[in-house]
Amino acid sequence: MNPIMKKAMRAGNAIAVSLYRRTNGRIGGTARGTPVLLLTVAGRKSGTPHTVPISYFEYDGGYLVTGSAGGMKDDPQWIRNLKAAGWAHIQIGSKALEVDAYIPNGSEREELWREVVLARAPFFAKYQEKSGRLISVAMLVPRLV
Repeated sequence: MNPIMKKAMRAGNAIAVSLYRRTNGRIGGTARGTPVLLLTVAGRKSGTPHTVPISYFEYDGGYLVTGSAGGMKDDPQWIRNLKAAGWAHIQIGSKALEVDAYIPNGSEREELWREVVLARAPFFAKYQEKSGRLISVAMLVPRLV
């Protein structure tokens, strides 16, 4: 991705995060009919926390998220950071939680992709086709207090 596009995407992301936080998700709380959460995870190299808005699917007491990046060629940085960290902080509306992250692979990933993601948001199939890669999924499980 060229540097100008990268800067524009970062600026758009910062605005989306700010609006979501200020309105507790009333603005930016959905995208294409799917609910959106804010995910904050430490950078795998820098350790600096980064926050991104991500569509999610409630599933089995947790939240399933996808590294679709709208069909971009590479996994988004947040999924790489999540794999390295194994946990994150999320905000859904006004509710804040710490979550453990689990990255399913193989048949488990395929089943979640088909039975949860595509069943609820079929347009994700186009993201995978456009990306030319197997889109990662992550299960976010709230930590017990």
